Amino acid sequence: MEIEDYSGVQDLQQRTALPTRSGKSTMVGLDAESIEILNWLDGNLLARDTLSICGMAGIGKTTFARKIYDHQRVQEIFHVRAWVTVSQNYDERKILLDLLHSMKKLSGETQNLETCALEEKLHKNLKGRRYLIVIDDIWDTKVWNDVNRLFPVDKEKSRIILTTRLEEVAFYVQSSRPPYQMRFLDVNESWKLFCEKVFGGDCCPGELIQTGTEIAKKCGGLPLAIVLIGGLLSKSTQTQNYWDYVAKNLSSVIASHDDQSSKILHLSYNNLPHHLRACFLYMGIFPEDYEILASKLVKLWTAEGLIETETSKSLEDVADEYLLNLVERSLILVSKRSSEGKIKTCKIHDLLREFCVREAKKKSIFHVTDGSLGDLPKEISTSHLTYTNLQRLPANFISLRRVSIHPNPRTNFRHAYNLPISVVRSVLNFDPTLSLSVKFLNSGSLIRVLDTENGNSSDFPTETVKLLNLRYLACLNGVRELPSPIHELRNLQTLILSCVESSFRLPLEIWRMPQLRHVHLNSVILPDPPIERVEEENSFVVLHDLRSLSTVVNFKFVENILRRIPNLKKLGVLYDDIRADWSDYYLNNLELLENLEALKCRFQFPRQTFLQKIRFPPSLKKLTLRGCFLPWEDMTIIGSLEKLQVLKLKRKAFSGTVWEPKEGEFLQLKFLLLEENNLEDWNAESTHFPKLENLILDNCKRLKEVPCGIGQIPTLQKIELYYCSDSLATSAKDIYEEQQDLGNEDFQVRILEMTADEYETC
Repeated sequence: MEIEDYSGVQDLQQRTALPTRSGKSTMVGLDAESIEILNWLDGNLLARDTLSICGMAGIGKTTFARKIYDHQRVQEIFHVRAWVTVSQNYDERKILLDLLHSMKKLSGETQNLETCALEEKLHKNLKGRRYLIVIDDIWDTKVWNDVNRLFPVDKEKSRIILTTRLEEVAFYVQSSRPPYQMRFLDVNESWKLFCEKVFGGDCCPGELIQTGTEIAKKCGGLPLAIVLIGGLLSKSTQTQNYWDYVAKNLSSVIASHDDQSSKILHLSYNNLPHHLRACFLYMGIFPEDYEILASKLVKLWTAEGLIETETSKSLEDVADEYLLNLVERSLILVSKRSSEGKIKTCKIHDLLREFCVREAKKKSIFHVTDGSLGDLPKEISTSHLTYTNLQRLPANFISLRRVSIHPNPRTNFRHAYNLPISVVRSVLNFDPTLSLSVKFLNSGSLIRVLDTENGNSSDFPTETVKLLNLRYLACLNGVRELPSPIHELRNLQTLILSCVESSFRLPLEIWRMPQLRHVHLNSVILPDPPIERVEEENSFVVLHDLRSLSTVVNFKFVENILRRIPNLKKLGVLYDDIRADWSDYYLNNLELLENLEALKCRFQFPRQTFLQKIRFPPSLKKLTLRGCFLPWEDMTIIGSLEKLQVLKLKRKAFSGTVWEPKEGEFLQLKFLLLEENNLEDWNAESTHFPKLENLILDNCKRLKEVPCGIGQIPTLQKIELYYCSDSLATSAKDIYEEQQDLGNEDFQVRILEMTADEYETC
């Protein structure tokens, strides 16, 4: 059975375009967006203007542009219309011929003209006339520079529309308006498109509506996926059993009929520079619809050796650039952004993920299996393989260099599995029902990544210390202690553990692991390294590469420790000792961490003198405090931090009913969170937070109003209120209405009867 090829790959790229019974092409959704673009085309701007339409493969850029291009109103507005598709094989002469052909100005004689003569002819036919040019599927800014000069710039209100998958190209083009980002179809639009494709406009039989709705929803709002599966179902037997099968196996069904979609997706993949291809395919390691922590992804890429850097930039900074580049190429979707505006979590559409899995299998990059592990080669349980004979392995072994274990929907009970790893380089377990026991055959194992959400006990597997190549270790089942020989993991970069008890103590040998970059435990006691010469062999060393460390219980900022973590950027601490004196913690030494950018401090008991004792490093950009009951008068200590951009005052961080901000403070602050306090009056003006962009007030029940001066901050973009008083909500609405009257249509106000944590969970 094959998907209907009604108009070839070129029309398939139009995604939402589909044949009706009359043979014409239709489009679903985006009516409001179409009106907006039509008004721009017919606007008052006299000079020639350009609009970029941007989005991932299959989202409907071409179809949307075609809908505008063919609109009756557009045909009446413009004297000349022309359409050209560029794609990756850029040929200036072909573009000229296609434009003239679209304008019906191409004859047999014209085809033989020199390129410069074709340029002159095109320019002559456009000069002094109001024209609309659509440049479809453009991949390079250089191409835009070349084609842009072909079109005369005059006062005839001419317009150019281009479509691209690349944000770099979209933003490169000078325009009076930002690029239009194509959105995914909503549930109703997806269902309408699905029915159009399967039934040609007729109604779906009642017994298939529930399953059909599920199939349409699983396409994730991507028109290409809906068109492909709809075309398949339109030619298949329309029975409940078959549709149920398709609903449960949607990705594999599309993959088995993927010739056309692969051609479309391969365009994006082939356009990737070499260093990004493996990073993109690696996205297939994660299960369908999995929300990926960007910080975890960056650590995994680094541990897998996928990040290349020859500059002074850290591996993490380069990996962040890789991720941003893939987002800008419309291959990865941003789910959430952090308070700093960075990518916090991301996703990949199921169709692209399936592409990654197939390509990775062809290139023997990784192997995806479900929790039963039934598709692993039987020979793996008996073979003892080393690096020297790895090259002679059959293909099914080579792909096992990385194994990703996904949940098995047919399993609802916990089970165990022994996985020998003399072949495997990476093991990632996403199956919560699988208790994975890893049998380490020898210390020469090639494994680099071991990420399991479950272990067979709360004890740390002692065999792990034999994995001399291990770079990334995550165990989230609850660990009681680490073996002292852990320093034998001399290549370990990332250590992520969930501890059973708050008194969990890292072994002293942690100071003998120079490759460590990230250490994350829910609570840990950090041992003091002995004072000795670090140059001595097998001595305790300076952890130059350590970038993040959390959560350290009752961290004492003694100089001997801080000098050994000089490049630390992120630190999380917890203070739970109610009797200790602050002088025991040497808080004034914190300023020795000259590269620290983010600090998170949590207190089990009120410590009202904390800010008076601590000395923050001037590099600090993000500060989170919780549970210390500080007086609002001490806020001036935080306000004086010159680089502070994010401030989160969580659950009872400050105590008092009045906050009087002062001039000249918080000059760089962009994000402010106030959570669960007894603040009643906040006497703030716009000059107190001159660069504030986002304000979140969570469970501030006593606060009477958002200061009107906050609404006058020119950079303010959003106010969010959670579980607040009626008067506070009213003041936020007043600010919103004022911003709307001023023409600030992008300004947002969100008011919810729940806490921010509850909303995040939703």
